[in-house]
Amino acid sequence: MSKPDELLVAISAAVESERSNQMSLTVVVGGAVITGRLAPEAVWRERVAEVLEDSDRLGPFSDVFARGPRENRPGRGEAPTHLHFHLARILQGSLGIPETGGMYRVAIKDVSAWTVGDLSYFDR
Repeated sequence: MSKPDELLVAISAAVESERSNQMSLTVVVGGAVITGRLAPEAVWRERVAEVLEDSDRLGPFSDVFARGPRENRPGRGEAPTHLHFHLARILQGSLGIPETGGMYRVAIKDVSAWTVGDLSYFDR
């Protein structure tokens, strides 16, 4: 989208203000379908930092997420620019990658379609 969807921005702002992780959302970005729960950016950053901290190779990057560059974050009263997914999967056929869910950051302006809810596929 060249101009971010105002409703999607409002949903993201509500998640940011409530510090809630219960909003499920499915988006299409660059042809990929990503489904999962939204998290406030601060919570998302904390979780990514924790995961990286436990890695021998990636541990030094944890501080980048724990601190985060201030100039790239929206200030108070500014509209969010990104969606922060946790417990999320990229859907491909009947498969969700990764099976356990991952952490994804998606620019709202890049979302071409979306729906409320977490889509699941079952092979029966």
